[in-house]
Amino acid sequence: MSYITSIGTANPTFCFTQETIGKFMVNAMQLEGNSARKLHALYRATGIETRYSVLSDYGKENELDFFSDKKKIEPFPGTKTRLNLFRKHALELSKASINNCFEKISFNDRLAITHLVVVSCTGMSAPGLDIDLVKALGLSPSLHRTCINFMGCYAAFNAIKLADTFCKADPASKVLIVCTELCSIHFQKENTEDNLLANALFADGSAALLMESSPQKGYSFKPLSFYCELIPEGEKDMGWAIGDFGFEMKLSTYVPQLIRKGIKKLTDSLLQKISIPFSSISFFVIHPGGKKILEAIEQELKINDNQNKFSREVLKKYGNMSSPTVLFVLSHLSRSLQPRDAGKNILSFAFGPGITLESMILQIEYR
Repeated sequence: MSYITSIGTANPTFCFTQETIGKFMVNAMQLEGNSARKLHALYRATGIETRYSVLSDYGKENELDFFSDKKKIEPFPGTKTRLNLFRKHALELSKASINNCFEKISFNDRLAITHLVVVSCTGMSAPGLDIDLVKALGLSPSLHRTCINFMGCYAAFNAIKLADTFCKADPASKVLIVCTELCSIHFQKENTEDNLLANALFADGSAALLMESSPQKGYSFKPLSFYCELIPEGEKDMGWAIGDFGFEMKLSTYVPQLIRKGIKKLTDSLLQKISIPFSSISFFVIHPGGKKILEAIEQELKINDNQNKFSREVLKKYGNMSSPTVLFVLSHLSRSLQPRDAGKNILSFAFGPGITLESMILQIEYR
């Protein structure tokens, strides 16, 4: 068996309201009149109140620290400069979420970690974050290291599947997963629909999980089933590419419709794998890719705002942090659990380029 025995989260120092970020974007993208009003209307409609960044610039109108203060923000930072920034900040943010994860269960034997799975789509290097963490945390240099890169918002599911396999293959396994994304360092200033939407949603954060072959004292989550689907016709509606000036997001307004089209089939296929009815689901942990995505799923699966409140809370407080976001939702849910919730099932979804739809059922364990 495998169990998620602890979840830790962390965010950078700088927290901004949507209104504040909107003002930065109007100036940076040189929007005026109706274009500026449309941007502010978009930001108000996101369901997001605050977002975090490793950059202080999003709270300023001038005297910027990372981006140029000159008109049109030129010279615009290149990809190398942005990836150097990732290397500078990702380690400390990852350490913070891992320490938070360990503190929750008083886990102190770091040499006992047998596997490290590092997830990110916003920065890469070799030697990379995985090796930096081994050195910084005093992990065993002989542990099994795996990096899951460039898979986007659903990548945490792949990490959990991998850890599930490790734990089932060897009961001595203790798998540390860390998902760290610095989406805000890849700001794009061209006035395009994709950039306007991406700039309105994405933020920075890190989440860490410990997965083991037996549950800890307190609450643990046991994976019961996984299922993945592709919607090939949406391939051009969501993507993530490396450009000359950072990573470039493709995110069309059709994504919620495509997810709505596929979510019922995804859910039915997942439930059929372990022969349980939809009525057996007590909680929902849905990646809050955006307000319209949450609304589309709620309408299609006939679940209400309260049933999906943890996803809405995370979207409101943090925005979309890519891969860690669904783990933030699971962490928020875990804080509300009562002993009577033992044995209840959680249905979880996340989405990404492809369009990829990932799903998972977790069962709550309490000791």
